[in-house]
Amino acid sequence: MKLFLKPGACSLSPHIALEEAGLPYETESVDLAKKVTATGGNYFDINPKGYVPALRLDSGELLTEGPAIVQYIADQAPASQLAPANGTIERYRLQGWLNYIGTELHKSCSAFFNPMSRDDWKAAARANLERRLRHVDDHLGAGNAYLLGEGFSVADGYLFTVLRWMAPIGFDLAPYPQIQAFQARVGARPAVQAALKAEGLA
Repeated sequence: MKLFLKPGACSLSPHIALEEAGLPYETESVDLAKKVTATGGNYFDINPKGYVPALRLDSGELLTEGPAIVQYIADQAPASQLAPANGTIERYRLQGWLNYIGTELHKSCSAFFNPMSRDDWKAAARANLERRLRHVDDHLGAGNAYLLGEGFSVADGYLFTVLRWMAPIGFDLAPYPQIQAFQARVGARPAVQAALKAEGLA
């Protein structure tokens, strides 16, 4: 498999999942501004959507969208327990968290990375992040080491990835002690350290 990524972007989430799963894979970075891969390919020829992540399977098929990719990875290595079994209520809870992170946290950060964003848009996004992160902090504070309880899942890798953007956008996590503890806990995992090092982030 080959993961197309940009260091530090949301593609870090499936990168972490691949490391946690112990599956063989390779990576190729993408210049998203120029839509060119590290080997000089036109990224639109690989992924018509033009953004990361994208995972090319051994069959040659392409998977896009982070939440779909990380669930695929988890299902290729069930012994890693990165996702509950399909059809269980726990799997739907995982999907709920993946959607929450994607729509309520990930997309709220877009305003801070878009040079065209107005101040009122950023203010609304900041207020949204404050409410959404309070919910996550309360959930983690209710005896949950990870989003699904005691076991690490692909949702935690996604949350860790998005939370890493808070400092660059000037969002202070000090009011969220459970989130800070979560970040330290996830960041200490060997697979996470390996993915960060591979992307030049550690």
